[in-house]
Amino acid sequence: MHTAYIALGANLPSPAGPPPATLNAAVQALRALGNVKQQSSLYRTEPVGFADQPQFLNAVVALETDLDPRALLNKLLSIEKQFGRDRTAGIPNGPRTLDLDILLSGSLQLNEPDLELPHPRMSERAFVLVPLAEIAPDLLIPGSRKTVAELLHSLQTTRKGDVDAVLPIENDAWRSAARQ
Repeated sequence: MHTAYIALGANLPSPAGPPPATLNAAVQALRALGNVKQQSSLYRTEPVGFADQPQFLNAVVALETDLDPRALLNKLLSIEKQFGRDRTAGIPNGPRTLDLDILLSGSLQLNEPDLELPHPRMSERAFVLVPLAEIAPDLLIPGSRKTVAELLHSLQTTRKGDVDAVLPIENDAWRSAARQ
């Protein structure tokens, strides 16, 4: 078994309900793929890229799994579809019912056309680094020789406004799910 870190995001209602309900249900779906060892807080974030859309809710989970990265990606894409997301339609970086991205998978480094590990834009995205640093600040990023906390610190010095815009939110259902 290895640990994969999965980023979750949503800004549109899904069949599960509004974004908080969607992310809660998505974590339950991830439990079928392995053991959810850790779950960050839930964060409200501004959209990146396409700005004319609702704010996002984001989080990160640590998933202990036997699935190799390709199989895991296929399962994540299937979960996204269950929640109404079709990656072939829509605007790049646009609104979505659910987004599940593999950030890291153990110490693996991959560079395939539709699967890159570590996630290639992870170090540029406060909405990923803030929740990841909450649950794994000392995690060493393969190929970078930097920890998650060091990447977040670098982002804070170059794009402090982005980091300050990642705001934790209170959600009782999310907090309860994290204790399961």
